[in-house]
This record gives sequence, C-alpha cells and structure tokens, in this order.
Amino acid sequence: MVARRITRGIYLALGLLFLGIALVGVFLPGVPTTITTIVAGYFFARSSERFDRWLTQHRVLGPIIRDWRDGRGFTRRMKTTAMVAISLSIGLSAYLIESPWVRVALAGSWIWATWLILKQPTKPSAVGR
Repeated sequence: MVARRITRGIYLALGLLFLGIALVGVFLPGVPTTITTIVAGYFFARSSERFDRWLTQHRVLGPIIRDWRDGRGFTRRMKTTAMVAISLSIGLSAYLIESPWVRVALAGSWIWATWLILKQPTKPSAVGR
C-alpha cells in the first residue's frame, strides 16, 4: 500500500513536470508540446483521476490526449511540427554536450520519439472540412 502511494506520487510529479514542459512548448517554438502532453497524460492516468480528467478536458491540450487514446493519431502538421521540434532540440543538445554516453542516450531518445510519432495514424486536417 505504501509502495503504491509512493509510485503514484512519483507518477504525479513526472506528470506535472511534463505538463510544465508542454505548456512552455505552447508558447516557445522548438519545445515539443505534443509528445510531452502525451507523456503527461500517461503519468496522470496512472496517478490522479483529477489531473487526468483536467488534462483530457483542457481546451488546448485535451484534443491531443483524446486523439492519442482513441487511436485517431495526429494531423500531418502535428506530426511534422513534433518531428522538427524533437529533432532540433535533441540535435542542439547533442551538439552542446560532449559526453558520448549522453549523445548515445539522446540518439536513442530521438529514435524512440520518432518511431512513436510515425507509427500513429495520420488523421485528416480539420481545415477544409
């Protein structure tokens, strides 16, 4: 019982961290919003019903989570934006950090994030419907 509460607390803290990154990404180009919102949703779903409900009903971030959970995927624009932001941020980090181990970890993160985004279905854009 105590271990479960600790795990939920860790998941909640991670959800809040990724939500903070996602909110920064809404206003700052180059900071990924889509993938960090999805990660925050993952952690909230495992930690707090209240935060999970708030995120899924959020006006801006909610559609990302709902589409992800319903298997509807992302628009081509969302995929492109996410891929460019992830590539730029990880590429810049790899350029600035000289440690080969960190660069390997960054490359692995880039491969994982790329795979995660590209494997999702591409839904039609809302524009022109």
